[in-house]
Amino acid sequence: MASQRGPGFWWRLIEVLILPLFNSFVTLTVTKDSTLPRTGPFIVAPNHHSEIDPIVMGVAVWRLGRTPRFLAKASLFKIPVVGFLLRATGQIPVERGASSTGGALRAANQLISENQGLIVYPEGTLTRQPDLWPMKGKTGAIRMALESGIPLYPAAHWGTQDLMARYGKSLSVIPRPRINVVVGEAMNLEAFQGRPITRVLLDEATDALMHAIQDLVASLRGETPPETIYEPQGTEPGRGR
Repeated sequence: MASQRGPGFWWRLIEVLILPLFNSFVTLTVTKDSTLPRTGPFIVAPNHHSEIDPIVMGVAVWRLGRTPRFLAKASLFKIPVVGFLLRATGQIPVERGASSTGGALRAANQLISENQGLIVYPEGTLTRQPDLWPMKGKTGAIRMALESGIPLYPAAHWGTQDLMARYGKSLSVIPRPRINVVVGEAMNLEAFQGRPITRVLLDEATDALMHAIQDLVASLRGETPPETIYEPQGTEPGRGR
């Protein structure tokens, strides 16, 4: 079990008040081979097919002994109560309209300075793949990892669609949903290091990340994944940053 959770009081309060409620209506299993570093910064990159995914991944990361953190719009930090809770739980503000390069670097520097981790959804939104396999990813997670040296862990979950359907707004807890989560080994980025960080390189590395995530999803589903990563029709091949 990891030893570094931070930020402290507010997460402990969530653990006491919220987690028992979550555990009362969901059976969540984190695979035994899942692991995160005991200390230091990290990035977890999971698949995304339900609005409830961040809560599920947050619980999984907490069970692995680390504090779940996300990027949040800076404007949210100005809202009373909401802003307080975001700051109290260590979430990272990102200015709307800021360049992906600057935003990624600032987030990475904050992770390094505070020795914390971050959950980043490479797809950026719910997958449009008809059978809920991962789709083409954005390059933010890969950029952060390559420019900062922070270890990047592909991850996957399956079963969140039973708790909240894709594009759904309500929870379904009868029958009790079973959700499985796996965090893979840190991604080997040696093939992409020492090269100019161009759009071509970022797209290549992101595709490798999405294949790693898809393989983890396949392991949870017990199915053979598609040969190619799904790319929605009518979107720019390079996808937004």
